[in-house]
Formats: sequence, structure tokens, C-alpha cells
Amino acid sequence: MSNKHTHEFHLVDPSPWPLMASFCALFITIGATLWLHFYKLGPTLLLAGIILLFVILANWWRDVIREGTFQDNHKKPVVKSLRIGMILFIVSEVMFFFGFFWAFFHSALAPTIALGCIWPPHGIIPFYAWDIPFLNTVILLTSGATITVSHYSLILGDRKTAILGFLATIGLAILFTAIQVYEYAHAQFSINDSVYGSTFYMATGFHGIHVIIGTIFIVVCFFRFVAHHFTANNHFGFEAAAWYWHFVDVVWLFLFICVYFWGNMS
Repeated sequence: MSNKHTHEFHLVDPSPWPLMASFCALFITIGATLWLHFYKLGPTLLLAGIILLFVILANWWRDVIREGTFQDNHKKPVVKSLRIGMILFIVSEVMFFFGFFWAFFHSALAPTIALGCIWPPHGIIPFYAWDIPFLNTVILLTSGATITVSHYSLILGDRKTAILGFLATIGLAILFTAIQVYEYAHAQFSINDSVYGSTFYMATGFHGIHVIIGTIFIVVCFFRFVAHHFTANNHFGFEAAAWYWHFVDVVWLFLFICVYFWGNMS
């Protein structure tokens, strides 16, 4: 009998990466917990878990790129499944952030006596919305435009404009993260300062983590584009990165309007 498949679905070969990545996630969790409880082994275990996770993910992504680009295993049904998977992933991320917004509005719309019946709570000096937050909003929305330019340039076969769009998006993403770090460094409240500090840092902090992940996603796609892995009709890897980046843009827009602007009006 022939060993060739009679269908277009990709039967993935056994891989050690999922199991190894789960162990790294366990090491990161244990390391972070020990670190927060001031155990000396905590930071070492946390750093080791993060480094090993990046190494494993690099190898895992290498295998997926090889399967889809060089072995041509990603036929139309596989790409369709990847699209659905990415959409469901983004929906799950929407639900993730929905919990933070729920916590914020639960406290902001009806402040308790413990908060002084006012919002922001007494003693909290919030950020002025039209200062650094507005600047970061402009930067992130501009990056959404530049990645769209890069996407359409790829489809039209204009490599030069696509590369410029990639570089502009990556540069704006790094600038956004740097400004966010600067904002945190000059904040006049911490995560321990009532429910305002908790919801603010959880929502904006996790958004910052998503920006970093999205930046890595786009950087990987940039090097793949330079290596001619993408064509006008076959570039879902980059398309998924663009979807993810637009999701990050929309979440920040809600954060700016709800947390920075509306949430700071006393």
C-alpha cells in the first residue's frame, strides 16, 4: 500500500515540544511563587524556566514553519483550521480582558465605604489621560495602520513598502513598551493601593505583556518575509500576527477610554 495521504489534512508527527513547554510553564509558576515569598531559589528557577521556554518555543515554531513552508503540509483545510483556531484564541483573549473590565466597573460605578464612596479612591493620584496615555494611544493606533500597509503591500508584491511597514510597526511597538515602562516608573500609586491599583496594573500590565508577545510575533514574521516564506496567496502566519495586533489596539483603546479617561474623572 502507498504511504501517501489521500487527503489534504496534516497528520502531525509526535513532538516533544508541548510536554517540555508545559514543564517550563510549571517551573515559571513555581519560580514566581517562590520569588514572591522571598525564597532564594525563586528567581533562579523563574529565569531558567523563561529561558528554556523561549528555546523550546523557537524550536517548536521552527518545526511548524518547516511543515507549512518547505514541506507544503498546510493545504487549504489546514489553513482554514488555523484561521478558526486563531479566531477562537482571540475570542478567549477578549473574555480574559472582559474580567478585568468587569472588576474595574464593579468598583468604579458603585464605590464602597472602604473606598470613601468616591472614584478614584481617596489618596490615589491617577494619570492624566491626555498626557502619556494619549501619546501611547496615538503610537499604538499608528502601528495598526503601518502593519495594515505592510499587509496590503505584501499582497500587491511591493516588498520595499512591506519591509518599511514591518520596521515601522516594530519600532512603534518597542516605543510603546518603553513609554509604558516609563509611565509605571513614575506612577504615584502601586498595585497595593486599593482596588484601583489592582485593576489598573492587572489590566494595563497584561495588555503590556500582550504587546510584547505581539511584537515577537511580528518580528518572527518580518524575518520570514525577508526569507521569502510568504507569498500573496499564502501568508496566514503574517495575517494571524496582524489580527492579533489589531486586537491589542482595540483593547488599548478601551483601556484609554474607560480606565484612563472616564475612570479618572472624580
